[in-house]
Amino acid sequence: MQPVVTVGLDGSPESLAATRWAADEAEKRKLTLRLLHAWPLLAPEPARVPSEVDQNYWAKRLVHTARAELQARHPGLSIVGSLVADDAQNALLQAASESDLIVLGSRGLEPVESYFLGDVSMPVVARAERPVVLVRAGARDEGLPTEAAIRVVVAVKLHAPSDDLLDFAFHTAAARGVPLLAVHGRSVPLHARVPWRVDHDISEEMTRDALKELSTVLRPWSEKYPQVDVAESIRLESPAKAVVQAARDAALLVVGRRRHHRGPAPHLGPVAQAAIHHGRCPVAVVPHD
Repeated sequence: MQPVVTVGLDGSPESLAATRWAADEAEKRKLTLRLLHAWPLLAPEPARVPSEVDQNYWAKRLVHTARAELQARHPGLSIVGSLVADDAQNALLQAASESDLIVLGSRGLEPVESYFLGDVSMPVVARAERPVVLVRAGARDEGLPTEAAIRVVVAVKLHAPSDDLLDFAFHTAAARGVPLLAVHGRSVPLHARVPWRVDHDISEEMTRDALKELSTVLRPWSEKYPQVDVAESIRLESPAKAVVQAARDAALLVVGRRRHHRGPAPHLGPVAQAAIHHGRCPVAVVPHD
């Protein structure tokens, strides 16, 4: 199958926002866009039946309408529709294995809802073998330019494998022609705290050491993507908080997820959880070893 960006389409405002974001990204990456609608009760495709007796009429109309809208906005983009008679989660996981990138809609997360992302999105994010992007409904999340949303932010954990994560982040920034901000958060140890503040000498030393390590990690990728303007940020606070705050003015936040971990079920770390639940921009979760 040719390289594609796949987007899950169910007719909700979030999924429609995701289709527009995915179309914009597919065009930038010069890839085909696949509109995937999955429903277990899809009937076998009949040879020829009038629309009034076609059991799949509304599913076809959903895909056709979205495709027509996107084609008008992106006339040069290759777009294909795909109806799958399967559970949405299974269909999306299968699609993820066949795609360069999979894009899903994400509900607006108010504090009360912050841990109820959805029965489909979270398992796909936690299990997919390829990067998954979650997009909220709203103009800023649909790839529309704003003065603030002009950079990609990537969360970097030092002393851990990050090649897949950084390759995705740099490639995305290069395709968009925007700067990249690499953020590393590091909590201040208890012994560095004095009443009402953090010891200045210790905080300076921590920042200096971490910045040196971050620069070393980023150097090969800056050489591979010389067109990307890279900035580095060390924040002396919890990694999760540092990343969410740094991404307030981002076009995309990129975080990592380990493919293999201890435990019986797929797992998202605290940084990925915080980004998904509290980030205000589209969030890409990239699996890595």
